[in-house]
Amino acid sequence: MPSTTNELANVTPMIVARDIRKRFGVVEVLKGVSLEIAKGDVVAVIGPSGSGKSTFLRCLNHLETVDAGEVLIAGETLVSSDAAGVCRYAPDAELRRICRRMGMVFQHFNLFPHLTVLQNIIEAPLTVKGLARDAVVPKAEELLRKVGLFDKCDSYPARLSGGQKQRVAIARALAMEPDIMLFDEPTSALDPELTGEVLRSMRQLADEHMTMLVVTHEMAFAREVSSSVVFMDAGEIVEARAPAEMFSSPAHPRTQAFLEHML
Repeated sequence: MPSTTNELANVTPMIVARDIRKRFGVVEVLKGVSLEIAKGDVVAVIGPSGSGKSTFLRCLNHLETVDAGEVLIAGETLVSSDAAGVCRYAPDAELRRICRRMGMVFQHFNLFPHLTVLQNIIEAPLTVKGLARDAVVPKAEELLRKVGLFDKCDSYPARLSGGQKQRVAIARALAMEPDIMLFDEPTSALDPELTGEVLRSMRQLADEHMTMLVVTHEMAFAREVSSSVVFMDAGEIVEARAPAEMFSSPAHPRTQAFLEHML
């Protein structure tokens, strides 16, 4: 099983995926993907479009259901396959609780256009966690300072740049106080000059030892920030290595060809 290890964290892995399989109709999108991520690791997932990267990410937090395999989040079973190969998900209440341990940032922001920046951030803690507004607002304001957007508290998404929207989306995910952050190509919809501001926020999270799984085409981020780089192609993990090894001497010809094209 490809894995990453954090020498400082001799604890239960934050994510364990074993033999994940997923079909859309006759197309097998994931062909037995296995990955283990330790607390504090930053794992970059790279590979060509259509390789199953985003589907794998969405299977981890139940945005897609798996056809076979097992997912554990911080030692708790999200889904497993029984002896007959039938997938069994955790009961609904437990499933929601486990999934709340993961924040997700999407390619296209998904902010509520009718809510201000501050309202976007406090909505989930208020409605999902049932927290008091007086407790939530100061934390939301601190998160906006963290991503450099406190001055946009009362702005609506339509008045923001793409990079600002994505930083609000990061703050919104963090407002639920997740243990894990999942990023699905968070800069791919941005103009190049806006990409840097989003990556800076992500680097800050990495510096704070947030466990992160990042599907990305940003090779510099994968090389400089991640603790491990996973290369996927055609629904499989081809190899998983430390960044220096992956970019200097990839082992598999498919990885070599991809990186020669990207770098």
